[in-house]
Amino acid sequence: MNLQYGTFQAALAARRIGVADYIELTKPGVTGLILFSTLVGFYLGSTQELQLLLLVHTLVGTALVAGGTAALNQVWEREIDGKMWRTRNRPLPAGRLSPTKALCFGVMLSVAGVLYLGWKTNWLSALLALLTLAAYLFLYTPLKTRTPQCTLVGAFPGAVAPLIGWAAVQGEITLAAWVLYAMLFLWQFPHFLSIAWLYRDDYARANIAMLPVVEPDGRSTSRQILFYCAALLPVSLIPTWLGLTGNIYLVGALLLGTGFLYVAVRTSMAKTKMEARRLLQASVIYLPLVYGLMLLDKIAR
Repeated sequence: MNLQYGTFQAALAARRIGVADYIELTKPGVTGLILFSTLVGFYLGSTQELQLLLLVHTLVGTALVAGGTAALNQVWEREIDGKMWRTRNRPLPAGRLSPTKALCFGVMLSVAGVLYLGWKTNWLSALLALLTLAAYLFLYTPLKTRTPQCTLVGAFPGAVAPLIGWAAVQGEITLAAWVLYAMLFLWQFPHFLSIAWLYRDDYARANIAMLPVVEPDGRSTSRQILFYCAALLPVSLIPTWLGLTGNIYLVGALLLGTGFLYVAVRTSMAKTKMEARRLLQASVIYLPLVYGLMLLDKIAR
């Protein structure tokens, strides 16, 4: 009896590990940020009462595509992930899942997500999701081992989430939607360059051509961090000029953008891992707060 119970418990634990590995393939943290960006685009693009059911369909479809893209990316980069300390315990390099199973899982999620968006929202949002998947997998991913410009290339599909939300509710992409896109596009550079700075030894071990690896003195990295943070500050104020947000957002975005720029200046001057970590933390704080201000401002108006 005890033996049977022990076998049952072992089988149950193995199944839980398997489910956890499939969930890990979808990169829940990244997918969560994508969904938050999609929600912001949807809510700000809503000109009437919030269409809750349509929002749910938009988030479900986007989550499927984002999770599928993440899984396919890990299939592609499983050998690279195995060379880096920060990724070697992922399901594929650790051997907990086979590449075939992960590939099938990623394709299934991606196809289901695109079709779901087209069926439940509109085909413009589905097309945007499909283009994001294609650009991320077939442009950004292979370029990571070839050129530091991969960050620039990856930023284009990386900023599409607000457009998907906007297109789902409006059926078109307006200037205001492109401003949301531009904000996310610019934010990605200090965020990802700080990560690359912190883990450049890991990236170098895997032959990933991030800028801090190719130019270890940090000068070019510092210039880019400063440039994109400085550009983000005025761009983040445009939503108020367009009437998308009001004074609550304007004041908050100005303060947050100034603080973010200050941290970027310190990082560019010190060129240390400690400052790069602070910049990463600032980027993680900045975006949700700016998004939260957008939502709060619209609710209050």
